[in-house]
Parts: sequence; structure tokens; C-alpha cells
Amino acid sequence: MRKFAESYYSNLFGFANSIRVTDRSGKELTFPQGIERAGNLITSQAASGQKIIFIGNGGSAAISSHMAVDFWKNGGIKAISFNDGPQLTCIGNDYGYKHVFEKPIEMFADSGDILIAISSSGRSENILLGVKAAGLKGCRTITLSGFDENNPLSSMGEFNFYVPSKSYGPVEVIHHSICHCIIDTIMKGKSG
Repeated sequence: MRKFAESYYSNLFGFANSIRVTDRSGKELTFPQGIERAGNLITSQAASGQKIIFIGNGGSAAISSHMAVDFWKNGGIKAISFNDGPQLTCIGNDYGYKHVFEKPIEMFADSGDILIAISSSGRSENILLGVKAAGLKGCRTITLSGFDENNPLSSMGEFNFYVPSKSYGPVEVIHHSICHCIIDTIMKGKSG
């Protein structure tokens, strides 16, 4: 147990230093380029009155809720997360769980909004359907995924952040830090 604990953060730092960032065409970007471009996209769309929509399941849902609050409270950017319990259970019951993000995106997303889709596996059907629905509404998309580097989500965004770990903990911690890095970079840009 001690050996695992001793290596936990060195492994985490290794995963963080190995984040793969790609654009829609599959071109690789450096991590700072990816953060800067994602931040610029969010800043420009927010200046035009657009909002950020976060989606995720489980731990990724917790990240979504937290970051939606940080984006609007700290960053002054309209942001929401579609993971309200009654909403999820209503849509899951009436349409099936795979539609829990697709349906509210169809109703509430506007052209030019930005969807931030977070999935450790990059294979959650409800996330993939949400991304497709956002595309049909004219939304821009940023993805965060992990596990298998060829997961479907890792190529569906305008900017894609992939964490090369097969474990939920490191993937979720790094996804959370990527979101913090984006909003903190935006806020730093506003303050000069």
C-alpha cells in the first residue's frame, strides 16, 4: 500500500505531463496552445452572449457542476450544467438514460454556445449523443476524455484533451485541473 501511495503523485504528474491535445482536424497541439485556444474560444463566444454547457456522468458530473459555478461566479461567463437529479430521472425514465443530455441540449442550447463534454472513458452513449445534438444546434465543443486514446469522444470536439490513464481517479483529477486551468487563464487575461 505504501508503494502505491508513494508513486501516486509521480504517476499523476506523469499523466498530466502527457495530456494529448488535438483540434477538430486531429492536429496535435501543445497543452499551452490547447488551453489558450480553448480559452480564446470561450472568451469570444461569451463576449457575443453565448453560454457554456457542461455535461458529465458520476465524478464528471461533479466536475461539471463545480466548473459551471466557477465559470459564472469567478469568470463572469454564463455557464450551466445539465445534471439536476429530477431532470436526469425524468428524462431517463421517459426517454431512456442515453438521452439525458441530448434532450436538454435540444431545448436549451443556442447556436454558438460551447459544450464542454467530460467523460473518463470517452464512450458514454449519453455524452456522445449530447455532443451530436450540440453539433446539430450549431454549438462549438470542447472534449475531455481518458482511458483508450482512440475513444470516440477524443475526436469530436473543436479542441480535445485526452488523459493517458486507464484509472478514474487520475483522469478525473486531471480533467478538473484542465477546467480550472482554462478559467484561471481566462481570468488572468482579463486582469492583465
